Amino acid sequence: MLDEAVDRASTRAVATHRLPPPPSALRGRIVVAAVAVGAFAAAGAAQTLQALGTPSSSTDEVTPLANAKEGAAAFGVGGSGAAAPQVLPVAKTVDSAVEAQKLAKSQRISEAREAAEAEARRPKYALPAKGSYTSGYGGRWGEMHYGIDIAGPIGTPLYAAADGVVIEAGEASGYGLWVKIQHDDGMVTVYGHMDTYSVRKGQRVQAGQQIARMGNRGFSTGPHLHFEVWDADSRRINPLTWLNSKGISV
Repeated sequence: MLDEAVDRASTRAVATHRLPPPPSALRGRIVVAAVAVGAFAAAGAAQTLQALGTPSSSTDEVTPLANAKEGAAAFGVGGSGAAAPQVLPVAKTVDSAVEAQKLAKSQRISEAREAAEAEARRPKYALPAKGSYTSGYGGRWGEMHYGIDIAGPIGTPLYAAADGVVIEAGEASGYGLWVKIQHDDGMVTVYGHMDTYSVRKGQRVQAGQQIARMGNRGFSTGPHLHFEVWDADSRRINPLTWLNSKGISV
């Protein structure tokens, strides 16, 4: 009797601490809810993998990843996957001021080269006037004629016979108006009887540059250019011979 009483007391004590099992209908609803939550979770995972470029199988099954490292790479977190961002070097910014200086220097070099080529092509000697050769170097009417005469209309352009510097420009006895040019080799050319002149003392001129216009001033027998050539010792030499030696024909 004592043993049966102890057994009944133990049974009542256990029963007072255990919850009664839910009804069968409630258990069914809980199972359905759990299945639905699992289905939504599986669908969300499949859409995420598809957005990341993971192709789905023909049966819409989600292929499990081999390990945690591949999973992290697929979602762009950690790992050494191909989708990891790369740091690219930034190209240096072009300095516009430096480029402008380079362009200006190139232009100056080009212009200097073109100027040198033009200078090389430029004639270094020229005929002092176009007209009729009327008198040469030598004795004339019992006197020495130290130049040559080229006749033409008043106002005919007169030109420097070679490069040089004007050492005289203005009035001169017997010449009316004259111009004297000293050339780079020390020779001097003289132009006389002109009507007007267009250069000044100290001016540098080039061969073929206009310096005056033909006239009839001074001791003149008609409009013409009286042209002389003096050497470095101021001796008057035959202008025709000098011109011919420079390739100039009268």
